[in-house]
Amino acid sequence: MKRIASFLFFCLFSSSLWAQAPAPYGPVPSERQLAWQDLEYYAFVHFNMNTFSDMEWGYGNESPKLFNPTQLDCRQWARIAKKAGMKGIILTAKHHDGFCLWPSEYTEHSVKSSPWKNGQGDVLQELREACDEYGLEMGVYLSPWDRNHPDYGKPEYLTYFRNQLRELLTQYGDIFEVWFDGANGGDGYYGGANEERKIDRKTYYDWENTYKIVRDLQPMAVLFSDAGPDVRWVGTEEGFANKTNWSLLRRDEAWPGWPRYLELRSGHEDGTHWLPAEVNTSTRPGWYYHESEDHKVKTLPELLNIYYHSIGRNGTFLLNFPVDTRGLIHEEDSARVIQLAEQIKKDFANNLAVNNKVEASQVRNGEVTYAADKVNDNDPETYWATDDGVTSASLTIDLGEPTFINRFLVQEYIPLGQRVKSFTLEGLQNGSWKTIAEEATIGYKRILRFPDIEVSKVRFTVTEAKACPLISNLELYRAPKVLSEPRILRNKEGVVEIISPDLDARVYYTTNGQEPTAASKPYTKAFNFAKKGTIKAIIIDAQTGKSSPVASVDFDISRADWKLLQPKGKAKEVNAIWDGKASTQWGVEDVDFPAEWIVDLGKSYRLKGLTYLPDQSRYAAGIVSNYEVYVSEDGKNWGTVVAEGEFSNIRNNPIAQQINFNPKSGRFVKFVATKITDGQDGVKAAELGVITE
Repeated sequence: MKRIASFLFFCLFSSSLWAQAPAPYGPVPSERQLAWQDLEYYAFVHFNMNTFSDMEWGYGNESPKLFNPTQLDCRQWARIAKKAGMKGIILTAKHHDGFCLWPSEYTEHSVKSSPWKNGQGDVLQELREACDEYGLEMGVYLSPWDRNHPDYGKPEYLTYFRNQLRELLTQYGDIFEVWFDGANGGDGYYGGANEERKIDRKTYYDWENTYKIVRDLQPMAVLFSDAGPDVRWVGTEEGFANKTNWSLLRRDEAWPGWPRYLELRSGHEDGTHWLPAEVNTSTRPGWYYHESEDHKVKTLPELLNIYYHSIGRNGTFLLNFPVDTRGLIHEEDSARVIQLAEQIKKDFANNLAVNNKVEASQVRNGEVTYAADKVNDNDPETYWATDDGVTSASLTIDLGEPTFINRFLVQEYIPLGQRVKSFTLEGLQNGSWKTIAEEATIGYKRILRFPDIEVSKVRFTVTEAKACPLISNLELYRAPKVLSEPRILRNKEGVVEIISPDLDARVYYTTNGQEPTAASKPYTKAFNFAKKGTIKAIIIDAQTGKSSPVASVDFDISRADWKLLQPKGKAKEVNAIWDGKASTQWGVEDVDFPAEWIVDLGKSYRLKGLTYLPDQSRYAAGIVSNYEVYVSEDGKNWGTVVAEGEFSNIRNNPIAQQINFNPKSGRFVKFVATKITDGQDGVKAAELGVITE
């Protein structure tokens, strides 16, 4: 009888608690989305035909015989990814050029027609085995666009595309993510047609039924594209999400290749579906390996910024390795990601919120189940909650004594939805509350960085939420200092300025290309350097002895005498294209194409190249995608073109472009924009330059 009474009491008590539990609010994540979000950080590997053709986007006419890695080792990829703290690897199984890294039954344009392993190799199988050995998840990138296939743009191609998708999803074990690129349609080889083919990106692939193939064959795999349906692109390849980042999107409005991609950086507060952001960027300027970029691997400070602006802003971090022609992750890239892993461990080594008392301004029904201490109990399944209708409340952590902090981490309990619209962080100093930060959304995880501040208490306040906030985790840290490299700028007149982000440290530099040290010349003020040469600079903290990465800039001839003859514009504005600052730009609207830029260099030089940096502003415009270059001694007789081509993928990856050509003497240079991205009617540039012998 007592057992029955106890059981009835337990049932009534459990029922009471269940009735008090917060209800889900808005769209919520699926099981596969939650599993994916927990991965946080994983690798992209761009390795394919482009690696051997030294291109970013191949045309599809490349011979399979070009593909011949000499030391391909997927175990090396997996070993480095594991050591870097990554949880998986996504491989470009087929890029836009159509070459397949597996012996597809449906085409000869694959590894089976290459000299690698006498046509008997399978990169996907080798990666599967490597991922299994190192305990990593495996994902696949399959380009919807195929510049090689003769049927692309026709209904028949869809059957081919789906057959290859089935191969990837049935022959290589469990797949955690299927990656569909938004680049679709344009110039290509197309079996020898050599033409431009346009498709309706929204309807051509019959995405609804294409997605069903993945659901049937790999039910736990998330589907990535601009529109998901599980994971969305973050709208930029620069490596950040916006501070406001909703894991929600009005999904039915979007599709792969969606032109309103800027909205993907923040998501939609009124989104109809759970569609969190994946932040993808590369260790280098490009996605594929180019020997010319061996010295352009992102520095530790740059990678740290990306980490805090991706995972730290409610996204996941997909970091690309441009595997080299050997078939290996290059030593520079490997060293940098290992540095990042070591620094992240240091940043989050000591959680100062653990074992400290936490108080809440309000607790849901006064129940211990939702008490303040649930945010630092190291259990992701518990959370602090307020009563329904209470959408502004605070948590206060007592650190016991004045303590330095510079990191704050907070997480919502997302299985019940994303709720917080804004929050503040304050610290108690000498009895007064000081504002540390005022921020926007949280979601799965939000991490704030700020200068060292000594406080005895920390107060986190949800200032606005859609529904009662559910906070599952809160952490505090004091991360060690990491010095960012200085910026080296040279204006039109040849005056060099070196800018240090750390005012407490000294800058040292060299002008002869040698590595700077504490024994080099200290930078005190701007100086003249109006010649061709290399300037290198370093920041050294006198207190700790730590130094920043070395900044290095190769300068060509001075631009003091340069004039822009066409298109015409105001002198002050025109100077923006050779002021040495990527943040400034100049251009003209309503121009006829092809649009010409003609530069008078002031005197004749032996020229061998031209450089172009597109508009670097957030809402960039007038980006040149196709070009021609001419050189003239008198600005009237231009002769034949010295260079022409395409800046592949420049819209999504607007990095500095270098055009090389056979040396030619001339005083005048004509840069012709034959085509621009997104159908814009103007041309812009952040910087224009030349390369001399």
